[in-house]
Amino acid sequence: MTPLDLAGYLIAALMTAVALWRMPAALWGGEEDKRRRALWGCYAGFAAALWTKTQVVRVALNHSAVTDLAVLIKHYTSTVAILAILSYIVAIYGQYPDGGAVPRHVRFARSIQQVAAKASIATLILLTVLFFTVVDRSSPSDRFIADHAGQWGATLYMSVFYLYLGAASAVCAYQWALATAGAKLRHLRVGLGMMTFAMFIGVGYTVSRTLFLWVSVVDQPGEDFALTFDEVTEAAQVVLFAFFAVGASIPAFSKGHRRARLWRAQVTLHGLWRELMTAFPEQPFEPPAPLIRELTRFDTPADLRVDRWVADIADAVEKLRHYVPDALLPAAKAAAADDAPDRGRAGPLADAYWIKAAVLARRAGASPSVAAAVDPQHATDQDGEVAWLARVSAAYRTVTDERARQVLDRAAAGADVAPVGIPAPATATSLEETS
Repeated sequence: MTPLDLAGYLIAALMTAVALWRMPAALWGGEEDKRRRALWGCYAGFAAALWTKTQVVRVALNHSAVTDLAVLIKHYTSTVAILAILSYIVAIYGQYPDGGAVPRHVRFARSIQQVAAKASIATLILLTVLFFTVVDRSSPSDRFIADHAGQWGATLYMSVFYLYLGAASAVCAYQWALATAGAKLRHLRVGLGMMTFAMFIGVGYTVSRTLFLWVSVVDQPGEDFALTFDEVTEAAQVVLFAFFAVGASIPAFSKGHRRARLWRAQVTLHGLWRELMTAFPEQPFEPPAPLIRELTRFDTPADLRVDRWVADIADAVEKLRHYVPDALLPAAKAAAADDAPDRGRAGPLADAYWIKAAVLARRAGASPSVAAAVDPQHATDQDGEVAWLARVSAAYRTVTDERARQVLDRAAAGADVAPVGIPAPATATSLEETS
């Protein structure tokens, strides 16, 4: 097996894996989710086409009752995939109000997609007729382009397909280049950039192969040159599909990364949240459950659950302020400075001491009074608050009841403790930075 054949198996497996990964969203998504369905159709079509190019499948089909059948199946599935990708381009632009202004590039994409739907049918019919009439299939081929170089029938057949493929690649390259320039999110810009690059390779692939075939009709190339040209362009196509598969998957990977960060935030916050909700059982919508049970609740999205836990923790801390003296804040900061000289750890540890001591005070029967002083908000947005509370929760797990009582006793005794002014560190200001 040659390195090119091995690469063919790998890229076919990659495209198949992506198609299977996206299949549930495509098949069971909402009626309005045309974008995912079109993208899945593109992946599935190209995956089937790529498998027909692999050595075992190619040889088996080409030596079947229909000689060179792998070529025809590959072009059928590729044509369907191209139509799907053009539908995907239209779908990503969304809907516009009837009678409203529609951008020029959107009108262009819609026009191309309408033409492509009709052109694909004509292409499939014409390919079928040419394949069974003018293409020399007297003996099975292994490398169709190299084996049929100089034959006008195969040249005409491939020119029809390359005209369709090249035009679609050029449209995709143009549309995605515009989208890349206007993308504001980095992961989307990178993904679209990779897909644009893949389509430029596609344009070069079709143009070079078409020129090679027509030049070969006039001047028959040597067998070695024809085989080398075929292998080089096939290698370029492997690179094309690698960039396309990875580029189109990056936005989905970004969402998966976001879900992983939310899952990690739940794991980190759960201990602090559960203890506070146990202290104030009337506050949560449902009684706090063990971590495994909370992580397997599918009735609430993870982002909403994390937002709810953050709000619950904030509300519980606000209630705890009425059970402790003002002196608890400087006492907690002083204890944190003693136990964690690193200022990055001292800030969250001080909050953890304050919360633990306040819970103990309320549990011991402290009477409600005027709200005690607390530090101002550590973050300016929701992600920043989640990140900060995650660090507080991690520190909270290290605080023993005995140490918290010492801090509480020191505050209750009215010790002359000057606030050390530990600020929230500039780092870890977002949920992403804590993951």
